[in-house]
Parts: sequence; structure tokens; C-alpha cells
Amino acid sequence: MADAQPNQADAPTGGVAADTAPAQAKAQPYSWYVLSVLVIVYILNFIDRQILSILAVDVKADLGLTDSDMGFLGGAAFAVFYALFGIPLGRLADNWSRVKLLSIGLALWSVMTALSGFARNQLSLSLARMGVGIGEATASPTAYSLISDYFPKRQRATALAIYSSGLYIGGGISLLIGAKIVQGWNQAYPAGGPLGLVGWQAAFLAVGIPGIAVAIWVATLREPKRGAMDGVEGKGSPTPFGDLLADLSAIVPPFTLIGAFRRGPAALAINLGAAALVFAFASAMIKLTGNLPQWSAVGLGYYAVFSWASTLRARDPATYRLIWGTPAFLTTTLGYGLVSLAAYALGFWSAPYAETVLKLPKQELAFWLGANGAISGFLGVIIGGRIADALRARIPAGRILVIMFGVISPIVPIWIGYTTSDATLFYAMNFLASMGAATALGAAAATTQDLVLPRMRGTATAAFFLGTTLVGLSFGPYMVGQISDLAGTIVDGRPVGDLRTGILALIGVAPIAIALLLHAYRTVPAAEATLVARGGEGG
Repeated sequence: MADAQPNQADAPTGGVAADTAPAQAKAQPYSWYVLSVLVIVYILNFIDRQILSILAVDVKADLGLTDSDMGFLGGAAFAVFYALFGIPLGRLADNWSRVKLLSIGLALWSVMTALSGFARNQLSLSLARMGVGIGEATASPTAYSLISDYFPKRQRATALAIYSSGLYIGGGISLLIGAKIVQGWNQAYPAGGPLGLVGWQAAFLAVGIPGIAVAIWVATLREPKRGAMDGVEGKGSPTPFGDLLADLSAIVPPFTLIGAFRRGPAALAINLGAAALVFAFASAMIKLTGNLPQWSAVGLGYYAVFSWASTLRARDPATYRLIWGTPAFLTTTLGYGLVSLAAYALGFWSAPYAETVLKLPKQELAFWLGANGAISGFLGVIIGGRIADALRARIPAGRILVIMFGVISPIVPIWIGYTTSDATLFYAMNFLASMGAATALGAAAATTQDLVLPRMRGTATAAFFLGTTLVGLSFGPYMVGQISDLAGTIVDGRPVGDLRTGILALIGVAPIAIALLLHAYRTVPAAEATLVARGGEGG
């Protein structure tokens, strides 16, 4: 197969040879061009992902949903499939052309976003959101791996932070675009437009279609040589699509049982035991909350991750050892996952909160929250990345301090912003909370990339995003929605949630995150110092 060994034909990274010493490696102008394209892709990624936030009140009313239902649509419906397909697609990014994979994924999620505009009930919208999640699963594994091969280690946190700024720009723009389209469409077609579409459906179509053109642009980028910036030649698998099918079979039930059976009776017994435990937990939570979609998706996600990790341990012990067998990697990922839990929850619920609790006009809140989110997130992630790189040069685990700051700094702004009735103070506190949380992303991403070998970066990125999705995105929006429903009341026979209580509950995750990050601070230096030796011991 011509594509089976992309490294053999990769274009050089700005003329840097594979055996160049890391100290001599230098980012070239083309590196910055590639980074700018990847930022645009990430902006589209988050527009398509986050636009549901500004549309939530309209979707909830039209489809007759509760806050916990909306939390599922804004969280687990997308996040579980994003996380799970990020695993095999992350491995494919390690073994095949990252540029081709990203362009295909972008086209897929853009089409699925457009199809969201034809949703008529919760089920059809859920299926479309799942499709968006699968497509977007290609984005960060490919982008993180490309950036790591276009930028040397000393600039990596900064480059990853610049890439990550697309998260905040896209999230902010999504509010502005969504509100504008809904207002314009509903004014032009108060009884529904062509095909009976209403404003929120038109918004999905409008933001989804342009991504197809950008996918063609992405396909023109050059594929860099793996490991060039680290002086380590990175060789992928000679059978990337065979590995992809094997990975898919490792995470899709009931094929997971076949894979476990092939590894032996003990592996099958352990897999069945894990499935039983997950099923029992999900069943208990469904009975407790009454939310079948949320806990079915979460149960599927956690069982699939267990099955994948077990398969990875048998097939690629070196990668397993440096990811799942490294406490520093796990505590960094989980610690940041709790930062993302609060960030995703605020990103989804701040607009519905302002519209329903503070009674602010959709156009006004979309402008201020959108601008706040874009500017504060951009500033936070860039400043955080620069400080993380500077601290890393002085303290081996210096980047972890920046992640801790991302945990602590939003606490007071969240408390003040979501207890005030003053709109100006609300917007200001949202700005500070968003900027504080954003400082952690570049530091966390760079730390996890530095804890694995070059050939493992796509897989490591997928594992890192398990924390931000199966911990953060799966539970952040849903947790707020579920607590809102529990604390709310019934008005005219319909549930009215208490979003203020739901959002303030986010503060409770901070102590857990700090405990995890303290462990990471103590263990990261030794883990990085022994990276090559432990990778060798793992096969």
C-alpha cells in the first residue's frame, strides 16, 4: 500500500533532518503557516461543537426537553463518541498521513453539523451530535502530532497554546453567529422557512457547510517528518488501516469480547467483569436520575476505554507503559480534565443562564459572552503557554503550576458572577473565570506530549482528550443540568430548573483537581527523565 509508510515520503520539516540535535531544531516560516491553518480548523471545530449553547433555549422549547436532556446533548452525546473514536483515529494519526486524516475528519463533522439542522426530535439531534463527535475526533490527535513535528520542544507549549486559542475564538464566534442567524431567520420566516426549518435549524446549516471548503484547503498542507524536531526518527506501523480495524474492534461491543477471548481466558474473564461492573453502575445511575441516554453513553464510553487499554497493553506494551502505566501522565490528564469539566459547563450554560435567569436579550448576551469568551480564552491560553514554557526552563514540573492556577483562579469569579443580578458584573466575572481556566490548557497538553515518544504522540493525545471529554465534557454540562433539574420547580406542569445552583456546584471539583495535580508535580520530572528507558522496557 502506498500510504502504509507515510514517513518514507514525508516532506522535511523546514529542512530539519531526522538526526538533527533537538538544541539545533528551529521552527521555520512554513511551520507558522501550518499552525495558522490548524487554528482556523480548530475555530471551526468549536463553532460546530459549541453553537448548541446559544441555541439551547430554542431547542429546549421546540423539542420539549429538560436541562439534563440539554446537558446530555451538549456533553455526552458528543463527548463519548469524540473520545472513543479519538483512540483509533489517534493511532491512525501515528501511522498514516495526518494531513489526509484531518481533511477527511473536517469534511465529516461539517456535514454532520449541517444535518443537525434537519433534526426533529431529541433522537435525531443526538445522532447528528454523535456524528460530529466522530468527525472532530480527528482534529486534535492530528494537530498535536503535526505541531510537535513542526516546532521544537522549547516552543511546543507556546505553539500548542496558539492552536488551542481556536477553542476560545470558535466558542465565542459560535454565540455571535448563532444568535444573529436565529434572529434574522425567525424575523424573515416567523412561521418557519423553507422545508419548515426554524432559526436554530438554519444556524446549524449555516455553520456546517463552509467547513467542507476548508477541508480542501487542509489537504494541501505538507506532511512533516516524524520525530525531526526531537532528533528521534519516528516510524509508524506498516499496516495503518489494519491497526485501525483492530482498534475499532477493541472498543466496539460485542467485538471487544472476541478480542479479549483471543488474549486468553483470563483476559476474557476480566473484560466480562468490567462490563458487568459498568452495567451495574450505569443501571443504578439511570434508576437514580431517570436519564437513560446520559448514563448509557457514559457506560459505553468507560467500558470501551477499558477494553481498548487492555488491548493496547497486549499489542503495544511500550505505549501502554508510557501512558496508562505512568501515574504522572494520568494525574496530569485527570487534573486538567476537572479544569475542563468546569470550563465546558460554563461554556455551554452561561448563555442559557443569562437568557433565562438574568433575562438578558439573546443578541446582547451573545455579543458580550462571545467576545468575552474569545478574548479571555485567547489571552489566557497564550499567556499560560508562555509562562508554562518559562517555568519549564527553570523547574522540571513548572508547567503543572500553571495547571493548578487554572483550577484555583476561576473559583471566586464563578461565585461572584453567578450570584449577582448585575449584568456588567456577570460579564466581567465570566471573562476572569474563562481566562483563568484557559491558562492551563497549553501546559497540560505539552506535559503529556513530553511524557511519550514521538511515535506515540497521536495515541497520547487521544488518551489526554479522554480526560477532557469523558471527564470534562461528558459530565460538565450534564452535571449542571441535572443539579438544576433537581433544585428546580414545576411551573404550569413543566419543569423549571435552577441553573444558578447547578453552576455554583462546579466549585466543588477544585479540591479533587488540586490533589491530582500535586501528585503530578511530584512525579513528572522522574517520569520525563526515564522516558526512553521505560519505553524500552515496555517493548
